[in-house]
Amino acid sequence: MSKNLIVGDVKQELAGTRRLLERVPDEHLAWKPHEKSFTLGELATHLVSTLSWQAAILSEPEFDLATVPPRRQALASRAAMLEEFDGSAGRIDQALAAIDEDGLAAEWTLRRGDQIRARQPRALALRAFGISHMVHHRAQLGVYLRLLNVPLPALYGPTADE
Repeated sequence: MSKNLIVGDVKQELAGTRRLLERVPDEHLAWKPHEKSFTLGELATHLVSTLSWQAAILSEPEFDLATVPPRRQALASRAAMLEEFDGSAGRIDQALAAIDEDGLAAEWTLRRGDQIRARQPRALALRAFGISHMVHHRAQLGVYLRLLNVPLPALYGPTADE
């Protein structure tokens, strides 16, 4: 997979994710659609957290799930979410600028302590564990916002709201 393709893909998906996060209403951060679901604030915070994983994929040889808490406390506001998002997006941009084709082809490992969960080329890990994971949670966030009657931004084409 070429670096140019990866960079374009990452930039497009980050931009769409930010547009959706901009719509998160502070007054509904504690709301959740089901008792087993994240709250809106927890889901949006988790979505923001996926960016730090993307930066780690690009800059570290492995990521150990045992080193991060299984459930992070929700950020307190949309502004805090966007601030963290922008900082992480900047680190991703820097890591993308610094990495070359060989670095993207290098093996990357996802582990939980001593247990290896995945071992694959860094570019594939970025797509699967980073971008696709982010897009998955972004889609969930879109459903939450729709249930709250928040207009959705266009991501891949027009929405019913724009």
